[in-house]
Amino acid sequence: MSDAVPQPETSQGAVEPEYDPAAPAPLGVPRTPTGNAEVDAQLERLADADHLATDGHIEVYEDVHRGLRDALTALDARPGPPAPPSPYQSRS
Repeated sequence: MSDAVPQPETSQGAVEPEYDPAAPAPLGVPRTPTGNAEVDAQLERLADADHLATDGHIEVYEDVHRGLRDALTALDARPGPPAPPSPYQSRS
């Protein structure tokens, strides 16, 4: 004889998972596209935290922060218009 409690079955015969209030669950926070592919990719990466326990969130957040920081740094590194010629350049 078994002391195991039978699991309730769904209409399809599959066993329903037991509700665990401490289990990871999506927050449902909308992420609005910015139009910048690099930034949008980082924002979508935040969805990875929805399926992790709280102690796993820090790795995702640090990765996203690093990616956003790199995207901002790249904006500063883009070449602008050429500088006007200096009046002190030597003419050969």
